[in-house]
Amino acid sequence: MNREKRTEIFRRLQAENPTPTTELNYTTPFELLVAVLLSAQATDKGVNKATSKLFPVANTPASILALGVEELKQYIKTIGLFNTKAENLIKTCTILIKEHHSVIPQTREALEKLPGVGRKTANVILNTAFGQPTLAVDTHIFRISNRTKIAPGKNVLEVELGLLKFIPKEYLLNAHHWLILHGRYVCIARKPRCEACIIEDLCEFKDKVYN
Repeated sequence: MNREKRTEIFRRLQAENPTPTTELNYTTPFELLVAVLLSAQATDKGVNKATSKLFPVANTPASILALGVEELKQYIKTIGLFNTKAENLIKTCTILIKEHHSVIPQTREALEKLPGVGRKTANVILNTAFGQPTLAVDTHIFRISNRTKIAPGKNVLEVELGLLKFIPKEYLLNAHHWLILHGRYVCIARKPRCEACIIEDLCEFKDKVYN
């Protein structure tokens, strides 16, 4: 995979979807943080269903803290690992109030100190809420990066660093969303839809699938 191929891949993805964004519903950086925290091992659709009931009632650190962990669980109990997520969210709200005046920090270091927030979650917040050119490598991006050879790597950090190195700077801000959406709807895990793929001729996957 050379620079010319990578550039053309992202040129096409941009042409198809000029303004990509997350499929999680949110209106503030805090709501996005909550949604991303809840999204681990859950679908965006499932998270949106839960937050559509939670956010009208509580959508700030103070209001979620006021709910308490047990009542919070009632709003998110349809989501996997809801017990742990509720506890982490309550702890996160406490830290945000005490250390950040209820404002979401804009550095990875500060974000990763929040319970339940790892590097991937921090990268999503930095990119989607604050417009920083970060790459949050989930299962879709990891698969596509290795399958297409855009940025192969043995683990998510290797892939992230490879993408940051190889993706042309003009495409870096939106690359996270393009790759996730491509992996979610076209380059799916079990049977990639190669016949419907706009980058099929540039992809270096050897076992392409055609219907």
